[in-house]
Amino acid sequence: MPRRPVAVFAIAPWAFGGVFPADLLARLRQLVDIDPTTTFTSFDGPAATAALAEAEILITGWGCPRIDAAVLSAAPRLRALVHAAGTVKAHVDPVVFESGVVVSSAAEANAVPVADYTIAMLVLGAKQVFSRARRYAAATAGTPPDWLAGDGTGLHHCTVGVVGASRIGRHVLRRLRRFDVEVLLYDPYVNAAEAARLGAEPVGLDDLCRRSHLVTVHAPALPETRHMLDARRLDLLPENAVVVNTARGSLIDTQALTRACATGRISAILDVTDPEPLPPGHPLLAMPNVLVTPHLAGAQGRELRRLGDFAVAEVDRLLNGAPLVGRVEPEHLPHIA
Repeated sequence: MPRRPVAVFAIAPWAFGGVFPADLLARLRQLVDIDPTTTFTSFDGPAATAALAEAEILITGWGCPRIDAAVLSAAPRLRALVHAAGTVKAHVDPVVFESGVVVSSAAEANAVPVADYTIAMLVLGAKQVFSRARRYAAATAGTPPDWLAGDGTGLHHCTVGVVGASRIGRHVLRRLRRFDVEVLLYDPYVNAAEAARLGAEPVGLDDLCRRSHLVTVHAPALPETRHMLDARRLDLLPENAVVVNTARGSLIDTQALTRACATGRISAILDVTDPEPLPPGHPLLAMPNVLVTPHLAGAQGRELRRLGDFAVAEVDRLLNGAPLVGRVEPEHLPHIA
């Protein structure tokens, strides 16, 4: 019987059980030799050194140490890195690609719950659910109700501005087709024909801000995207507009957003912030028209399994010579989250 490839886990223990439940581990162990009782969050020490010396495949996830030249030197047999989480940007040094090691990420699988969260927040944000619920809870007997729906609430016939046709952005664009909304797209790398295929009108970012009732952000964190929604662009938003950010906190100027939301003119739903987390007592945390969630849009709880399922299938494809669905190329790094 031919020898199976040796694989090693490098993933935080808190995530391991959710990403790789027993049945997925059983499937994986049919493909590779791997110790399911050992997962590394540091490659220091004799146990890690011994494991790396035999490893042909690294199966990584949240908590994985950075894979750099030193790790490659300790892992002379390594030929693939399969990341059972989203972005590999913080974990994989460019030298990994230069060495010929194949890199794959489950970012496509992780994009699904983020897109679902985004759509849910667009629906709730368009109804002004969070501020209305707080007013409802604070109401006292005999006072006129101020939580009732206004003429400008609801997603129907809204204009939704999508900033970035990233992997998640495209999932959101596909989901928006189920709703009777006008969709605008700002992405300098997407031409008019592709935008039309995605069901959106391509526009500049200023125009998107002027026209959108709701803006959802799905761009990567790059020097050129830092504070792309600054004070000037936030001022372009129409009255009662809602900003949803599930991408990176640095894409929005936090001070400018705080000032804009404090007036009550716009609202915000933020799963990411800058800084993250916001310091205790930050004004955004207490505003009735702002919802801040603790970076939970990505895979959580039962959703973690989707990442492990993707990773096991990717290992199977790798060993059978099939194209990797989640393959990451070095030219992708500057443009991913």
